[in-house]
Amino acid sequence: MDKIAVISDIHGNLTALEAVVRNIRQRRIKRILCLGDLVGKGPQPAEVVDRIRELCEVTVQGNWDLGINRPQDKPAGQWQAERLGQERLDYLRTLPFSCELELSGKYIRLFHASAVSVDYRVLRKADKKEKRAMFELTDRIEAMYPERTPDVVIYGDIHIPFMQMLNAKPRTGLTLWNVGSVGLPYDGIAEACYGIIEGKTGPDPAPFGLQLVRVPYDIGQAIRVAEEAELPQLERYRTELETGLEFE
Repeated sequence: MDKIAVISDIHGNLTALEAVVRNIRQRRIKRILCLGDLVGKGPQPAEVVDRIRELCEVTVQGNWDLGINRPQDKPAGQWQAERLGQERLDYLRTLPFSCELELSGKYIRLFHASAVSVDYRVLRKADKKEKRAMFELTDRIEAMYPERTPDVVIYGDIHIPFMQMLNAKPRTGLTLWNVGSVGLPYDGIAEACYGIIEGKTGPDPAPFGLQLVRVPYDIGQAIRVAEEAELPQLERYRTELETGLEFE
């Protein structure tokens, strides 16, 4: 059986990323996919970009990865862009929108936020119609892949992991899965979060599994890194790390 780790929303938190990587290595998983938002919010955007480029088989684009390439009129965005430098900005700007896999006879589509764009957010509390739309063919998807409805859609963006089965005629058993966030979970659990896909590569039916993993890490160290870097909006970042909740 093949095992693939899926990480998302690191947001410049290298401390959390390295804890997740250690856990992935302990499980002897060699393949890692990243669902974007490498940068923004956290103190080590350049280091995270460099590490993801070393680690990941495929990295798709997140809204922060695209947005940081736009003109920055706020100090926090300017701070992030300056630390990244032009070569890393170019890398983030040219990341693909989505990727696809076939495991145990299941067709799997992965992207950052939705099938529409990196900026269109689909919340856990969204209605079933909006969630079913995650499986539809859009202009962004059609440009890359043939017309085929996925059995499983995996995404990030909202920092809150969940899994839901959706019925959609004439097919049943569509699976929508959010793998949460490595760097800034917003579900009230102050631990890094990632997913594991398990199955057999190819179109033949075989056992298949999706597993969510929580990884504790040294939050105090992550905060010290942010303090030393003089991160803009430090108190917001500190509060989000310590509580596992989005700052209101």
